Amino acid sequence: MSAYSSLLKTTGVARIILAQLVARFPFGMLSLAFLLHVEQVTGSYAAAGIVLAASSVGQALAGPLTSRWMGTWGMRPVLVLTVIVCGVTVTAVALIEMSVPWYMALSFLAGLSTPPVQPAVRTIYPKMVNSKQLTPLFSLDASAQEIIWVLGPVITTFISTQAGTEWGILTAVGILAVGGTWFIASPEVGRVRIPRSKRKIGQVLKRPPVLLATVVGFLLIGACSALEVGVVAVFGHDGLEAGIVLGILSLGSLTGGLALGHIAIGPWALARRMFIVFAGIALSTLFDGIVALSIVLFVAGIGIAPALTVLFAMVSSSVKFSDTAEAYGWMGTGQLIGAALGSAVAGILIDSNGAIGAFWAATALAFLGFMVPLLGKRWHPDLRGRDASPIPDTEPILIQTS
Repeated sequence: MSAYSSLLKTTGVARIILAQLVARFPFGMLSLAFLLHVEQVTGSYAAAGIVLAASSVGQALAGPLTSRWMGTWGMRPVLVLTVIVCGVTVTAVALIEMSVPWYMALSFLAGLSTPPVQPAVRTIYPKMVNSKQLTPLFSLDASAQEIIWVLGPVITTFISTQAGTEWGILTAVGILAVGGTWFIASPEVGRVRIPRSKRKIGQVLKRPPVLLATVVGFLLIGACSALEVGVVAVFGHDGLEAGIVLGILSLGSLTGGLALGHIAIGPWALARRMFIVFAGIALSTLFDGIVALSIVLFVAGIGIAPALTVLFAMVSSSVKFSDTAEAYGWMGTGQLIGAALGSAVAGILIDSNGAIGAFWAATALAFLGFMVPLLGKRWHPDLRGRDASPIPDTEPILIQTS
C-alpha cells in the first residue's frame, strides 16, 4: 500500500484521479438506468438490451475518433463539445417517451458523444509520475474506477425504484455536468498536449499487444455486460437486490485491484486474471439467491481490475506517446462493442430461456477472454523489470505552461 500512498502524495495525482472518476461516474449509472427505463416503457428486456447496445455501438465508434481529435484540436475543446451533446441527448431519452427505434437513435447519439475522459487521463498519467510509478498508477486507477461500479448500480436502482427510472437517468446527467466541468478545468488537461499522430487512423492496431488488449477487453466487458442484464432479470427492477449484487461484483474488483496491483506483469498475467473472472462467472450459473450470487460474483470481480491494469500497461508500453490516446480509444471501442454484444445477446436469451440465458452468454464470453491471452502469450509484453511508459516520440512534445 506504500506505493499507492506515495502516488497520492505526488502533486496533482489525487486531484486528477478524483476529477476523472466523477466525470466518468455517470457511465456506471447509465447502462443500468437505460436498461431499467426502456424495459419499463416497452415491457421487453430484448428491446432494452438492443437500445443499450445502440449506445455502446455509438461509444465504440467515437472512441478512436474523438481521441484523434484531441491530438488535433486539444483536449479541452473536444471534451466541452462532447459533454454538452451527451448531456442533451441523454436528457431526451429520460424525458421523451418514444418508440424503440427512436430510443435506439438517441442512445446511439449519446454514445457517439461520450466524453473521451478515459483516453485523456491515461495519456496524461505518464507525464505526471516517474516510470516506476506508472504501473501502480494504472492499478490504482483501475481499482478506483470500481467505485463507479460499486456505487453506480446501487444509486441508480435506488433512485429508479423510489423516484422513477427517468430520475435515475437525470441524476447521471447532473453528475456528468459537474464531473465533466471539474475534469476539463483541471490544470493537467490544459498543460499536456497530445502530439498530432503521423499515422493513419487504425494503424496502431497493427501492434500485436494493442490488438490483444483490444480483443480481451471486448470479451471481458462483454461478459460483464451480459452478467449485468442477467442479474437485473433475476431480481427485477422493483427492489435494490440487483444493484447490491452488481455492487458486490465491483467491490470484488476493487479488492483484487488493490491486492494484486503491485505484482510484476509477466507474460501469463492476463490469462491468470481472466481465469479468475471466468471461474466466478461460471459458478454463477449454478445459483440464483442473492447471498450465493454475491459470493461467486465477488470472486469473479477479483480478476476484473487486475486484468484491466494489465491491459492498460500493455498498451502504454507498446506505442509512442502520440499514439497512446488513439490506442486507448480503440481499446475502449473493443470494450464497448463487447458491451453491445453482451447486452443484446443476453436480452435475447432471457426472452427465450429466462435469466439463466444471460449467465450462459457471460460464461462463454469470459471463457474466450481466458483462452485468447492463453493462446496469444507470445504477443503479451513481459514488463517484469521494465516500466510501462510509452515509447518516446522523436520530436519534442509541447507542454503548455499556462
